[in-house]
Amino acid sequence: MNPQIQKLHQIAGKPERRIIGLMSGTSLDGLDVALCRIAGSGPATAVTLERFATVPYTDDLKNDIRTIFAKSEIDFEELCLLNPYIGRLHGQMVLDCLREWGISPVDVDAIASHGQTVYHAPKSQHQRDKFPNATLQIGDGDHVAVTTGIIALSDFRQKHVAAGGEGAPLAVYGDYFMFSKAGENRILLNMGGIANFTYLPADEDATVVFTTDTGPGNTLLDAYARKFLNKPYDENGALAASGTVDADLLAALKSNPFFDAPFPKTTGPEVFNPAYVETAKIRSQTTHIAPADLMATLVQFSADTIVEAVGRLPHPNPSPDFRGGAYAVYMSGGGMHNPALTGAIQRQLPNCTFGRTDELGINGDAKEAVLFAVLANECLTGGDTSFGDRQGVPSVTMGKISLPG
Repeated sequence: MNPQIQKLHQIAGKPERRIIGLMSGTSLDGLDVALCRIAGSGPATAVTLERFATVPYTDDLKNDIRTIFAKSEIDFEELCLLNPYIGRLHGQMVLDCLREWGISPVDVDAIASHGQTVYHAPKSQHQRDKFPNATLQIGDGDHVAVTTGIIALSDFRQKHVAAGGEGAPLAVYGDYFMFSKAGENRILLNMGGIANFTYLPADEDATVVFTTDTGPGNTLLDAYARKFLNKPYDENGALAASGTVDADLLAALKSNPFFDAPFPKTTGPEVFNPAYVETAKIRSQTTHIAPADLMATLVQFSADTIVEAVGRLPHPNPSPDFRGGAYAVYMSGGGMHNPALTGAIQRQLPNCTFGRTDELGINGDAKEAVLFAVLANECLTGGDTSFGDRQGVPSVTMGKISLPG
C-alpha cells in the first residue's frame, strides 16, 4: 500500500483529528487559518478551536487577484499562474502560523483548503441552457500539500455542484453538525462579502435544515470604504451612521430579480459590485448623493435583504410573521463588527435574540475556516448523515484529497 494512503487510512480511524481549516472570502482581506481538534463526525462532531489567525493579503496580491476576480473577460495566463502561486502561498502561510504557534507540521493530520473564489456562476445567473451551475476557486491543493508536507483536502464546492447544488453556501453542513440544539430554533447568520444564513430547527431534523445566500453583506460597503476613506472597511460603520438612507436609491438597489427568485439561491460580486450601485444611482437620479448617505443606504440595503430573506424562511410550520417569532440568531463574519449593519437588522427583528457564534464556542471571525475543517473531517470519517433529497443541500461528502508525496 502506498505509505500516504496508509497514513490517510490511519488518520480516518483516529478518535480525533487535528485539521487546519483555511478560508479566504470575497473580501480578499487575507487568509483565515484555524487549527481545530475534531472528534466524531456527523451530528456527533465535537470541535475545539485551538489556534486562529488571519494572515493579511498584501496589496500586490489583492491587485493580482482583482485582475481576474468576478470578471467575465480576463487574461487567462494570469489565472493559470495564480492557481499554483496561491496554493504555494497559502501553504507557506500555514507553515508560518505553525512556526509562530510552536507546532510541528507532523502534528497536523490534514489541511482543509477552501482556496480563493474568483468566479461564481450559478445557472440562474449565467442563464445558458446547456451549462450547469459553476463556481471556481483557485489555490491548487497539490501545491498546498507539497508545500506543507501535510495531506490537503480542497476544491470542496465542486462536489456540491456535481450533485445539483450551486456550490454555496456550504456552511449548512458544519452549522448543523456543530450548532444544532434541541428545543431552540436557530439562525446562523454569516455576513461576509455576501451574506447567507442557515436555519437549524429545534427538532434537529436534518431534512428541514435550510441555507441560502441573501445578497450583499460587506462587499459593497467595503468597496465604497476604499473609495471614500481609502480604508479596507468603514470601521464601526462610522461613516454610514453619520448619513441618511435615500429611499429612492434603496428601492433601485432592491429591484434586482435575485431577491424575488426562489430559495435556495446564491450570488456574488459578479452581480453586486460598484457598477451595480452606479447604475442604481442613475436610475434613481441620485448620482450626486453624499458619501455618508450612500454608505447609510448600502447598510440598509444589506440589512433589509437579510431580514426579508429570513422572513421567507421555508419551514414546514413557519411563524405567520417572522418578526413575531422568538428565534436565536448567531452572527459571524466581518459584518458582525459593524454596529450600523447589526443595528439595522436587529431593529427589524425585535423579538429575536442576537449573539455571536463566540457564545457557542467558535470565534465568529474563524467560523468559516472552521467549517471547512469540519467538511474535511466529514470526508475522512463521516458522510452518513442524510439531508434528504432537496435542491441546495445534497447529501454528499466534499473535498478532493491531495497527498504530499
